[in-house]
Amino acid sequence: MTASVNTSAPGMRTPRSASPPDAAWVKRRAKELGADLVGIASAATLNAFPPDPRWPQTPERISRYCKSVIVIAQRIPTGAFRCKTNTPVQYLDMLVMRRMDKVAYRLSEELERAGHPTLVTAAQETEWTYKRASYGLLSTRHLGVEAGLGTFGLEVNILTPEFGPRVYLTGILTELELEPDERITEQVCIGESCSRCLHSCPADAVLHWGIDKRGCASVAQEFGFATMLGIFERLFARPGTAPEVFRSRDFFGFWQGLLRVVGSFGDCPRCLAVCPVGNDYHAHLADIQKVIPEKTPEKVALAKQYKEDRATHERGHGDKLPGLSAWNRRWVGVDGYLGIVARQMQAFKKLQKQRAETEP
Repeated sequence: MTASVNTSAPGMRTPRSASPPDAAWVKRRAKELGADLVGIASAATLNAFPPDPRWPQTPERISRYCKSVIVIAQRIPTGAFRCKTNTPVQYLDMLVMRRMDKVAYRLSEELERAGHPTLVTAAQETEWTYKRASYGLLSTRHLGVEAGLGTFGLEVNILTPEFGPRVYLTGILTELELEPDERITEQVCIGESCSRCLHSCPADAVLHWGIDKRGCASVAQEFGFATMLGIFERLFARPGTAPEVFRSRDFFGFWQGLLRVVGSFGDCPRCLAVCPVGNDYHAHLADIQKVIPEKTPEKVALAKQYKEDRATHERGHGDKLPGLSAWNRRWVGVDGYLGIVARQMQAFKKLQKQRAETEP
């Protein structure tokens, strides 16, 4: 159905003859504005299945009128993952999020002009009434799963078939009821038999379908909130050391983080760089990320134990795995791993061969 959208001032209703925008129009328009991926989740479903019922990150806590959440994703260019340091990825992260916010805002503005109240949520935020860590009003990775864009990886990043975990997502809350997308029920992550994210993690923060957020933050947020607190705690404890503190690497990193986000919010890209999911990995990263220097016999043994524990769990024996509980499996993939990455790799190689044959 083709939608007619009024381009008058925000808040103005569309003419009665105009059809309301539907899901197909929303997805097409998001792609036209620059989104790499787009899906739609039902607000009612998101309200019924919060990531953690103890701290419900749900649309109804933002607006009781929300009916649908449009989820858009922007990929992180793979060139940044081929660099010698993390800084290029950190800078690109900021540019990607800025672009994503602009795309989301323009789409929400067009829906408002069509007569449907709509707002954009912050892609990166922290709500301190939930947990003592970086949890926002909504979890964008859970939004992405519910909108059919991917499933969780072993380290509980969202993995999309197109770009693996090398994406950022944001949510657009609208009072327009749109047909939601179906979730991917097959586990996109290869799982314990891969464990490349576990092998590469410099903080040893990858759990069994979970993440030690404090451990991850010690590297990913090198100049984040905890570092800022440490700076001022040292300063207040010893006021005479102000010149020394202000000239320290930590203070410079904190200042640079305020300007460019670099080092201040989720900027360790190791698990993203080595994940073999996504055609972008096969095309640009497989050659240079094949060897993982951080891999140790201890990490290999842990991955093997994870695999054995899962096998025991699947047979209905042994301890329960929190990351694969009846509740959390919803976002991991209820059907288990059926070889989606293997099929994707075969299709990619076939396409590359066809291209090589047609090139002069």
